[in-house]
Amino acid sequence: MMSEVAAMDDLSMEALKRAMAEAASEVDEALDALLPKEEGEERSLFAAMRYATMGGGKKLRAFLVLESARQFGVARQSALRAAAAVEMLHGYSLVHDDLPAMDNDDLRRGKPTVHKAWDEATAILVGDALQTQAFAVLAAPETHADPAVRADLCLHLALASGARGMVGGQMLDMMAEKATAPLDEAAIGRLQLLKTGKLIEFSAEAGAILGKAAAQPRQCLTSYGREIGAAFQIADDLLDLTATPEEAGKATGKDAGAGKATLLGLLGPERARAQAERLVEQAKHHLDSFDDRADLLRTLADHVIRRRN
Repeated sequence: MMSEVAAMDDLSMEALKRAMAEAASEVDEALDALLPKEEGEERSLFAAMRYATMGGGKKLRAFLVLESARQFGVARQSALRAAAAVEMLHGYSLVHDDLPAMDNDDLRRGKPTVHKAWDEATAILVGDALQTQAFAVLAAPETHADPAVRADLCLHLALASGARGMVGGQMLDMMAEKATAPLDEAAIGRLQLLKTGKLIEFSAEAGAILGKAAAQPRQCLTSYGREIGAAFQIADDLLDLTATPEEAGKATGKDAGAGKATLLGLLGPERARAQAERLVEQAKHHLDSFDDRADLLRTLADHVIRRRN
């Protein structure tokens, strides 16, 4: 019986990997159409924007947008535009996080970071341009015929990524490195919710916004996104401890030396892993009201803590 369950799990994971690969290809096509072409006097900026977002990465957030939108029969083109916008916003955050003044990383997704491939000033402008382009895409009529839906997407992405979201979390992360006393579990949880979780949470909610879903299913997807966002960050911290740079596509083993505040550092590997597993089970529970169309989302929750990059 256990072997049958394991075989079914393996089949589910294979189906998920195929679906994520197909979605990543579609999102790259959308990014290719939505980002400026490498031409004109600003072509170096445009080339760096494309380098930062296309042809690499898990595109997990984009996949969440697409799969949450699929629950409500949202037109694929509409969902792809929203997914591409999320990838632009996420790309901006990575470009800025990698800068010497922030995490000072030379490698991202297995290739030189933008400030290494170009220079620091270009990297700053790339982040600025990707962030604004994300909102331009969401606000355009092509994303959704209803202006109220477009406004809702822009509002919630702004809240997820701004001072009380991702950017605020990054500030807390920097402050924690200089703190005289370690953060407790609640403070670390809030830091990670803001820095990583809010954008993942929005990605899961975006499909419900596009589909004009009722309050209950929309809240279920938002809660699902919150739980897997927290599990994702714990898994990232475990990968920093256990994965090779080749597996992760970036430098590893940096968190402890940099004094990063993580649940892994506070709880230890085994308790942190157990916490991630609890979060995944809670995430899947939030999908109980959805039918088998949400099976890829259920499998994605498991994948979040099994991945090696």
